[in-house]
Amino acid sequence: MSTTATPIIDLQSLFRDYLRDDGSLMVRALDDVNLCIEEGEYVSIMGSSGSGKSTLMNILGCLDRPTDGRFLLRGQNVANLGDNELSFVRGREVGFVFQSFNLITELTVLENVEVPLFYRGVHRNKRHELARAQLERVGLRDRMDHRPNQLSGGQQQRVAIARALVGDPSLLLADEPTGNLDSTTGEAIINLIEELHAEGRTVIMVTHDDQLAARVQRVIKLRDGRIDVDRIND
Repeated sequence: MSTTATPIIDLQSLFRDYLRDDGSLMVRALDDVNLCIEEGEYVSIMGSSGSGKSTLMNILGCLDRPTDGRFLLRGQNVANLGDNELSFVRGREVGFVFQSFNLITELTVLENVEVPLFYRGVHRNKRHELARAQLERVGLRDRMDHRPNQLSGGQQQRVAIARALVGDPSLLLADEPTGNLDSTTGEAIINLIEELHAEGRTVIMVTHDDQLAARVQRVIKLRDGRIDVDRIND
């Protein structure tokens, strides 16, 4: 675990409320969450449906904002940033790996991986260079010109991982990354994620799988929007 003075993530008295049209409280998805994650940690977030884990991941990924509280990302309070500022931070600090892959079917594998760089304004030649390097990194050198529907589920998830890494983010968020894969393919994907962590990347993974959670450094379990368990694995 890193011993840096400033954690990569520092949540302070974080709340996320969803309101009815009349302004009354409908759901308190996160309820006074306090959490620090050091750079280089490998963490799983667990909890039953409605526990708040998806809301927490959306906030950590700068896709949503808390209703109240502070979210320090590398020491910067991003809780109250405007849309453009939040998008800027998200594009440079966060990589996402989703259960459903979220690839664009009309684009080739190479073009899918280039998408985050396109939105950052990276020159076409540089986009190609960086995307090719990441696809080679995940073992898809010979699939760059294929479309997503020409790939297996495991190959599609590797494309998603390459896309998540192409911008060299400091934080990798994986939401049930093996949920749509068979056990053998899922094991290969988890091995790849563990390699990325071993290289020093901070990884936060949502999972329902106790066996996967046993492989991370730290397990955080949510219940009714609160942290119920925060333990270090032996």
